[in-house]
Amino acid sequence: MEIPVIDLSTLKGEKRTQTMALLHEACEKWGFFMVENHGIDANLMEKVKHLVNKHYEEILEERFYQSEIAKSLETQQNTSDIDWESTFFIWHRPTSNIKEIPNLSQGFCQTVDEYIAELIKVAETLSEAMSENLGLEKSYIKGAFSGLKSPAVGTKVAKYPKCQRPELVRGLREHTDAGGIILLLQDDQVPGLEFFKDGKWVEIPPSKNNAIFVNTGDQVEVLSNGLYKSILHRVMPDKNGSRLSIATFYNPAGDAIISPSPKLLYPSGYRFQDYLKLYANTKFGEKGPRFESMKNKANGFCNNQA
Repeated sequence: MEIPVIDLSTLKGEKRTQTMALLHEACEKWGFFMVENHGIDANLMEKVKHLVNKHYEEILEERFYQSEIAKSLETQQNTSDIDWESTFFIWHRPTSNIKEIPNLSQGFCQTVDEYIAELIKVAETLSEAMSENLGLEKSYIKGAFSGLKSPAVGTKVAKYPKCQRPELVRGLREHTDAGGIILLLQDDQVPGLEFFKDGKWVEIPPSKNNAIFVNTGDQVEVLSNGLYKSILHRVMPDKNGSRLSIATFYNPAGDAIISPSPKLLYPSGYRFQDYLKLYANTKFGEKGPRFESMKNKANGFCNNQA
């Protein structure tokens, strides 16, 4: 099963129409895709991965293998409600907490801040293209996510440690993501990420050449009125290697009010006899304008009843 690949460099130019169509199909039928030629400096991305791996090896690895999670696997206790991961979370927008996290060097913080600034540009490019594909204003998703300030941006930094009994545990249990647009910088060697599509689990290969793996969360499904669905996924542990995962969430602000875009809703609350009257004169025309007309009439009816 070949995962859709979006070349962001073609959003401007002769291939824009094809790229937009591919992105729409990826969001509608897959819920996940790879992004190439995103414009983020490869050296910066490699530095981020190096610093995260170094932090894990020096600070977190020993702590993980001494944790209750590791001990429960050794004693073969019930592992159905644990995740085999070593992780911490960084907030970037609207305010950052990166300097408050213990044991992060100044170089680590500066490098991650530089990377996130570039990644937000990618998220905004995708949000504009997705909004346009939905027939909305380019700024719609960003505006819907902004609340009083701006969309919330945070990163889950994770390592899925080498596991001697991978059959007993999940790296991360099956779930959909709560937020908006998720941009993943992942391991280029160790596999483990799987998405559920068409009744089976699809293995997501390690990312080569610093391609970014993207999936849509629950809030995009709501905003799109179910057209772009969030997809169930999980992480499987590996016996031979520790998998790197740096997942950045471009999410609604905490005070953002989320609802389906009115432009994407079918009309509701109208009398069928009123629809039939309109239908009699527009039977052989497009149904879209008919629905829009009924939506306007229904809204007027509701307003008059208020």
